[in-house]
Amino acid sequence: MKKHLLTLIAIIFSTTLWADDSLLQGTPMGSPAVDYSNGSISTTVNQPANAFDGDLNTYYASFDRSYTWVGLDLGTSHVITRVGWSPRNDGVGPERVVLGMIEGANRSDFLDAVPLYLIDQKGVIGEMHYADIMVSKGFRYVRYVGPHDKRCNIAELAFYGHAGEGDESEFYLPSGIPVVIMNTVNAEEPYDKEHNIPSYVRIIDTDNTYVMDTATTRLRGNASLNFAKKPYRIKFNSKQQPLDATAKAKKWTLISNYGDKTLMRNLLAFHISEVMGMPYTPYGRAVDVILNGEYKGCYQLCDQIEVNKNRVNINEMETSDISGEALTGGYLWEIDAYADQEISWFTSKNNIPVTIKSPDEDDIKPEQSTYLKNFFDEMEATVYASYFDNKDYGWRSILDAATFLRHFLIGELSGNTDTYWSVYQYKKRGDKKAYTGPVWDFDIAFDNDYRTYPLNNKTEFVCFDGGSVAGSMGQFVRRIVLQDAQTIPELREIWDEVRHNGIDAISLCAWIDSIATEIDRSQTLTFMRWDILNRQEHMNPVARGSFAAEVEYLKEYITKRVEWMDKRLGYTYVPTDIQSPITYSQSAIAIWDIMGRMIYSGKEMPQLQSGMYIIRDNGKTEIKLIQ
Repeated sequence: MKKHLLTLIAIIFSTTLWADDSLLQGTPMGSPAVDYSNGSISTTVNQPANAFDGDLNTYYASFDRSYTWVGLDLGTSHVITRVGWSPRNDGVGPERVVLGMIEGANRSDFLDAVPLYLIDQKGVIGEMHYADIMVSKGFRYVRYVGPHDKRCNIAELAFYGHAGEGDESEFYLPSGIPVVIMNTVNAEEPYDKEHNIPSYVRIIDTDNTYVMDTATTRLRGNASLNFAKKPYRIKFNSKQQPLDATAKAKKWTLISNYGDKTLMRNLLAFHISEVMGMPYTPYGRAVDVILNGEYKGCYQLCDQIEVNKNRVNINEMETSDISGEALTGGYLWEIDAYADQEISWFTSKNNIPVTIKSPDEDDIKPEQSTYLKNFFDEMEATVYASYFDNKDYGWRSILDAATFLRHFLIGELSGNTDTYWSVYQYKKRGDKKAYTGPVWDFDIAFDNDYRTYPLNNKTEFVCFDGGSVAGSMGQFVRRIVLQDAQTIPELREIWDEVRHNGIDAISLCAWIDSIATEIDRSQTLTFMRWDILNRQEHMNPVARGSFAAEVEYLKEYITKRVEWMDKRLGYTYVPTDIQSPITYSQSAIAIWDIMGRMIYSGKEMPQLQSGMYIIRDNGKTEIKLIQ
């Protein structure tokens, strides 16, 4: 009786909720249809009108397999409050609606389209399925975009709502994280990193605020260009400041993280960079990406690495800066294994390839490129002939030690085999030194590279044992780290600082868990779109079969890696609150728990329960595991 009553209440509530919102009528529209009998474009069968004829046995089917759609021109703007759909009546029809996207727009070319609903389950043949729409804006045009490579096949569509312009107070986020919506002119798919395709881009935050502008979209990256899940670069026509980004800029990147099944290795590295105190860490935020109505998955919206007061904060060179102090900076460059594929680049005297990032390849003057190459060659020569017996001279006089060594520690803690395959550096105007950073490109870091897995079994730094390097960059780093006796103690000092500032297993694992929770719904949709959890992609050493297992291994790696770094640097972590001078006899035994709380002080070693302890005995402090 109670069950029937609840059902009746639900029916009454539903009827009341939609009392003023009728089934909407309009002019059917859509992509060219297919005639399955001959495989050609059809003007007679499987037409858009079939999706709105009320017959579950007829259907619309597109000719092309991707970026195809069917919808209605409603004549005027309507606020959509409910949608319904039914899959095509055939053996694969139910699967073909999974990740189908419902959209609304006010342009007939759908350049301003926004998502209304993403279908995440198979349909049932012969049944209508419904979803409430919680988008406050009114739309003249509505459509269903079929999933990738499945043709747009649908038996029936239904849109409910009421006439009105609505407002922009509420939008739909497919997984609850911010969404980046890219709609290109003529729905052209970006195909390389040279051709910029005219686009409209809208980025919506979780509080329904957004930025939108005309833009261009293209691919980006090097090895990642070959991934099925493509990376993109957006260039707005005017400067924008999306989400909680610091910079206001035209250029933004969308990192696909295709080979990283945690979808967060780059974000984790950026977090570590911030804790390490690097002068500038690129902005990064997990987002969903929709391209021309097709759900692409969880990406990372990032800064473009460029000169900007809230990015690489140096003087931006003018074409007139060709002499005097103006010629000394600023410059931004990348030690880059792919430099020979660029226009503005050089090779140093000792065979390190360098791409000049700023000044831009279209604006740089010969005097500027010559100055930078000469400066780099001088820095390189100083490293190779450094006065290692004097901390104030040698390579430290021309290469900033603080940023170089912190950058090194980030690369080694993350186990990034690409640390010296691609390295950004910059030079300020009027400053004699080069600075290293920002950090970038960590998709195969954190033990995600089969060539060095399992990384924590190695005894040497990864950059010297299995890491990839651009040209002779390996020898450059070796001279600084292993052949300068002052470097390891200096690294140890920095490491001590950051170990007391959040570089510990508990803090880092808690951060990982927080991101995993934030993107949980997005990762589910992502791996529905890209079914790769059970196979090795890119440099994966192991396919662990689930997002949860991938995240768990990431935490296991970072926990062991912190211990590995302690050991390799000859460092013992002592919690801050026991570093103050002690008052008891140095011959006494003092014991703290792993949280730094004193639990014993005396002359005899007590019996201890199993666990990890910090033990000071005769003035020597060690961390010991008691079993």
